[in-house]
Amino acid sequence: MKRRNFIKLTSTASALSLLPTEVFALFKSAGMSTCPDINGKKIVLIQLAGANDGINTVLPLNQYDTYAALRPTIKLSNTGVNSVINLDTTLAPENQVGLHPSLVGFKNLYDNGLMRLVQGVGYPSQDKSHFKSTDLWLTGGDGTEANNFLDSGWIGRFLENYYANFLTANFPLGIQLGSSENSLGFHGEIEHGMSLNINGQDPAGFYSVVNGLGGPAPTVIPDSEYGDLIQFILDNDTSTNIYAQTISAAFNAGTNTVTYANSSLSNQLKTVARFISGGLQTKVYLVKIGGFDTHNLQVASTATPHLGQHADLMTQISEAVSSFITDLNNQSVGNDVLAVTFSEFGRKAGENGGLGTDHGEIAPMFVFGSSITPGISGTNINLSEAVATNNFQVQTVQHDYRRVFATILQDWFGAGNAVLDLTFYDNTNLTGFTGNKVNQLINAQNIVPEACYSDGALHTAALNTESQIIVYSNPKAETFTIHSLDNVNSVAIYSLDGRFVGKFNNPLSTNQYTIPVHQLSVGIYNLVISTNSGNFPKKIIVRR
Repeated sequence: MKRRNFIKLTSTASALSLLPTEVFALFKSAGMSTCPDINGKKIVLIQLAGANDGINTVLPLNQYDTYAALRPTIKLSNTGVNSVINLDTTLAPENQVGLHPSLVGFKNLYDNGLMRLVQGVGYPSQDKSHFKSTDLWLTGGDGTEANNFLDSGWIGRFLENYYANFLTANFPLGIQLGSSENSLGFHGEIEHGMSLNINGQDPAGFYSVVNGLGGPAPTVIPDSEYGDLIQFILDNDTSTNIYAQTISAAFNAGTNTVTYANSSLSNQLKTVARFISGGLQTKVYLVKIGGFDTHNLQVASTATPHLGQHADLMTQISEAVSSFITDLNNQSVGNDVLAVTFSEFGRKAGENGGLGTDHGEIAPMFVFGSSITPGISGTNINLSEAVATNNFQVQTVQHDYRRVFATILQDWFGAGNAVLDLTFYDNTNLTGFTGNKVNQLINAQNIVPEACYSDGALHTAALNTESQIIVYSNPKAETFTIHSLDNVNSVAIYSLDGRFVGKFNNPLSTNQYTIPVHQLSVGIYNLVISTNSGNFPKKIIVRR
């Protein structure tokens, strides 16, 4: 496939890449005396855009009569063919739930110890606007006055604080698929280029947009605010080419072991699985499926409530997630990956008369992976809350969504309390986070003990190697020199538009390695320096 088929969207051609106090068991834990290897840990966020109907997704079986009265025409059956799927018959009757009949894949994952349900997730003062509530979920805010207008994303704040030393790495910290709009969630307070939106692109190759916009990059940068802006754009595009090369290599090196359904979400997760299989070290992936705003015709008819728009969506996510988790586990990389669903809010318990449901408040989340403790966090939602005086809403928030994510950031990635406070601005009593989280979320082989928490992910040997690679005498007309504490196996040179220029394969016999550049035209070039510890990007400017 052609490199030009992959259009790397950066600030040069698009908007900047924007990217509860109750203790409950979500991860397996048995106590550890040593720090686990967290270098390869990743999370895949699955956005169910439009506000998923959590009640027809996870039905409280102990309240079926109340449910049926609230939803006389769209209620799912609890008996016979096409009835809801009892997730776990071993639970006490008051805790048993029925999955939508289309969620067969979820049931199989649960039975195999690969899924956990989190009940009653939301935030204070729910905002029922799709746009605003989505922004709140992505910024780490809520509907209160103090936290309603955050202008950076919690993912971005986490990445720029915890992975500060990765900001010059040759892979993006975040990757987005499924939407051409760059997610606010990845927009840090300072760093704006940490994620890469590859929606609609060919991940097997790439093309940098900067040359098509303004011709060759300028060789003289003025010492002014305007010059700073030019340099910012050039630096971002340099990262673009380096990212794209790494992504292309990972995609081409990766594989899939299962046949995915032909749907948008399946194709997104299929691509993510191939990236992970190919060794891409991106930390956060965001995929997206829309269509959950089911005001009308949520079900096909009163006679066939198991069919219709919502059932089709349930089928898509069930098939896609089941294939994804199976694919990763088949390739022995599943233990390093968590997948988590979220939606901006739930829907009313009472139907609206148009075979649909209107905007509600709380909704369930699902967490998938071989490192989670299967089961249910929380109790069944209380449908008796839904009465005419509150417009048939179920409102009790059992788990603040920020506590779910913050627990993952700490027990999965090893983030210290200071990082969590920066990520979520001390919301939901996250200060002094230890002991006030979603306890036991990760299994004994992966959970990060308190003694191992860090305020910066400095554990990766590759980062230490990269920080000890220096390219100097730059700009230089004839040569540049690489200084490294590790063996340099090769140095590849690329132009800003991603064209391969040349490669030096001479091994480094001393700590100095000089490469001639007298045949290169004036301009900016990207280097990929291959060492025994990995590949690392650097930039040179050739002047005369």
